Amino acid sequence: MTTDRPVSIQEQAMRFGTYMGVFWIIKFIFLPLGFSFPLLQLCFVLCTLFVPVLGYLYTRKFRNTCCGGTVSFSRAFLFTVCMYIFAAMLTAVAHYIYFQFIDQGFLMDMYRQQLNETMQMVQGDLANSMEQIMIAFDTVAALTPIQLTFQLISQNVFYGIVLSLPTALLTMRYKK
Repeated sequence: MTTDRPVSIQEQAMRFGTYMGVFWIIKFIFLPLGFSFPLLQLCFVLCTLFVPVLGYLYTRKFRNTCCGGTVSFSRAFLFTVCMYIFAAMLTAVAHYIYFQFIDQGFLMDMYRQQLNETMQMVQGDLANSMEQIMIAFDTVAALTPIQLTFQLISQNVFYGIVLSLPTALLTMRYKK
């Protein structure tokens, strides 16, 4: 027995958020590997730049398949925010597993090494700025895996909300 109930925003946001989260996890894999293979660092950057495009494509697909081709700004915004939240939650699991069991300080050591190399090349006022950056970096490096995961999830949700505004503006469509 089937029921023809309307598809909820939450269901669709979970579905597309899962797709986005898997994309983010694959993108995150490129980050540590990029220190050994620079082409993967480029892939990480390109995938990061593709995230808003993917969010737009998913929101447009939501509009066209679930909303009959029309969606208000508020509905598109809510869908997009929820999609990014669900993606951030899924990605947080991968971040925690990576930082708790796999990383063992590798990522922070590689960034510290790059910062040290940059500090050696910089002179004058920039050297003072680099020292401040190094102090801030040491603060981040002292975070536990769970603290780092929460930092990343809040960052992903914040940027998701910011990206949701233009996405909703671009995808909203009213009946004529």
